[in-house]
Amino acid sequence: MGGFGELFWNSQGGLPLLFMLQVLPLAGAAVVFMLRERTGAVVAGKIVAALELLLCVAVASQVNPQLPALQLAERFPLLGYHVAVDGISVVFLLVAALLTFLMTLYGMSRGMISPGRLFAVLLVAEAGLVGMLVTMNIAWFAAFSALELWAVTYLLRRWASSQAEIQALARFVQYQAFGWLLFAGGCVVLGWSHADATGGQWSFDLIDLAGAVPVGKFQTAAFYLLFYGLAVRTPLFPLHGWLPNMAQHGLIAVAPALMVGVKVGIYGMLRFVLPLTPNAVQEWQPYVVGFAMAGIFFTAALAFQQTNLRRLLAFAVVSHTSLLVIGIFSLHEAGIQGAVLLAANFGLAVTGMWFIVGFVFRRTGTTELGELSGLFERIPFLAIAFLIFGLAIVGMPGTPGFDAAHLILEAAIDSFGALSTVAAALGNVAAAGFLLWAFQRAFLSQGKSGGQDVDQTMPMEYLVCGIALAAMLAIGIFTEPWLHLTETASQTMAERFFR
Repeated sequence: MGGFGELFWNSQGGLPLLFMLQVLPLAGAAVVFMLRERTGAVVAGKIVAALELLLCVAVASQVNPQLPALQLAERFPLLGYHVAVDGISVVFLLVAALLTFLMTLYGMSRGMISPGRLFAVLLVAEAGLVGMLVTMNIAWFAAFSALELWAVTYLLRRWASSQAEIQALARFVQYQAFGWLLFAGGCVVLGWSHADATGGQWSFDLIDLAGAVPVGKFQTAAFYLLFYGLAVRTPLFPLHGWLPNMAQHGLIAVAPALMVGVKVGIYGMLRFVLPLTPNAVQEWQPYVVGFAMAGIFFTAALAFQQTNLRRLLAFAVVSHTSLLVIGIFSLHEAGIQGAVLLAANFGLAVTGMWFIVGFVFRRTGTTELGELSGLFERIPFLAIAFLIFGLAIVGMPGTPGFDAAHLILEAAIDSFGALSTVAAALGNVAAAGFLLWAFQRAFLSQGKSGGQDVDQTMPMEYLVCGIALAAMLAIGIFTEPWLHLTETASQTMAERFFR
């Protein structure tokens, strides 16, 4: 496996753009926190989030997608600091920055009690996300993951006001702490394996670890710990138990978007699990794909049984995540590329839907499907946006999900045969069914009030949903540059299994 270091060489960066990407949100969080609840805190939070998005665009412009390199590398060996990006990293970075910016707009529109504190914690969470997406050190990945989990837990605890919300928080903490401990254990196994292979030299750097891939029980143990740790936060069936309650009782949109809008668990599998445990990945591939396919149908069936719109969306997340995992574990260039594009599509679509659910809750005080009715007449823009986001999740033409789903199904045919591919496609049809059913119940059906007392769409709501829609449709219509951006990185990753 020594060829990994030759394929994934590091193109040293000049201007430390990646360091700036990590420091800017933390510095912004400090400024916002010091401003407390003044008007300037809100303005500063939005400005920092916008600057971070622009900086991500600058990073994307510096990456050469035709190189198999991890580019713009920065190192500080004393602390194990090693960061770099490729085309796959750039896609996740752009999604993370855009969603954080939208959440600052969303938080302001909801009239939160403590916007300064909310924005400070959001920026800390963004720093954790960015750190995970640029680091080449698996131990630093775990540390940044802990930072982001702390931020989300703080958001949930700070605004928890009922026993149900506190219970949802407790389940979230239990699941995430268990998943984090599993991942941290995998890091220790990899470092121990490297020390065993090099005469006592411990390392958690991706390049070092890939040059001395663990063998035998070391690799199997590392795979189990890393994969299950990431599967908890992805979330993948059957490790999804924390999400439905958090979605129903947690801080609407903000906390779920931070955890599932940016698919860091999927990114961790691509960046660390596949290259560092290749033999175990191939050995356990059929079982992972089998659980993913079962998850598509099981969670779709549960979604049809939900009476709460928030819980229904949570099961939609789990069902759709299974398709992403199928793409990754096809170990095929098209499957990996499709999974990355689908993750971006999913992040924009599901976060947009959660925003709209939050807007509906602010008007009606409920997300129970039996109590929502006639909303299309009063908020037609939000209703249409919800429909488009839902169709995007199931691969509507004109959205990134269309090409992404085709790439995943193409890879599934090559890797698993027609029967498994048909099953995955039918699961996607089931997802379309329960999302359209939810749209009909919430926006079109006529019930008690008929929607007459519901406020019309506000300018900030037009802005938040409009930006998310525009970004998603722009990627869907102009898909070629995004495929070009991820093609070489996906091909290089797949070559480890087919050369």
